[in-house]
Amino acid sequence: MDRGPSATRPGPFEAAGTRDRAAEPRAVCIPPLGLAGALCIPKGAAALVVFAHGSGSSRLSPRNMAVAQALNAQGMATLLFDLLTVEEEADRTNVFNIPLLAGRIVEALDWLGREPDAQDLRLGLFGASTGAAAALVAAARLGDRVGAIVSRGGRPDLAGEALDRVHTPTLLIVGGADFVVIDLNEQAFARLRGPKALEIVPGASHLFPEPGALEAVIDHAAHWFQRYLHARAPD
Repeated sequence: MDRGPSATRPGPFEAAGTRDRAAEPRAVCIPPLGLAGALCIPKGAAALVVFAHGSGSSRLSPRNMAVAQALNAQGMATLLFDLLTVEEEADRTNVFNIPLLAGRIVEALDWLGREPDAQDLRLGLFGASTGAAAALVAAARLGDRVGAIVSRGGRPDLAGEALDRVHTPTLLIVGGADFVVIDLNEQAFARLRGPKALEIVPGASHLFPEPGALEAVIDHAAHWFQRYLHARAPD
């Protein structure tokens, strides 16, 4: 099983400089429903990572925002957005409706393809919890339009039969103390068809609140996107 790049590599901020190089995010509305989002495109960005949050979360997820800020510091663009409208969130079945959530990711990528400052950027997906399953289903639909996927504490098993159609390079990151989710990720890992890796963060639980755990997630994710999106930080 590929466990990914060596743990001796530099951290995400060492190679790319500090956060003050990153552009400020701007508020956007994703058509056709006007879903609220935050788009950040640093100067010289070559790649853009779209985030898919988990159930009960939103574009304001502090963990996803931390990952996005680290990627921005490396010169990668990011889009965080709400997968559901306020009315849709009131129906709890929607937060587990993976085909619906995947459709929202596809709509977001279609919109980015029409945006002058984003349409030429290589695209990656970062999914958390149920958002990871939605990202995988979207990638199965979109094929080579998606260059890389990272799952943080995800439920890739919920992608179902779509797993067998995912050829996109995929990194699954799981906490070492998140035992049930480790099993589910290992089962999904076996079905992925493209380049893949499974990284287990020692001692981390599902939301990675332990000291250094989220930093490990950021490190693994940043290097995966740099590797497969050929993203380079600005000089």
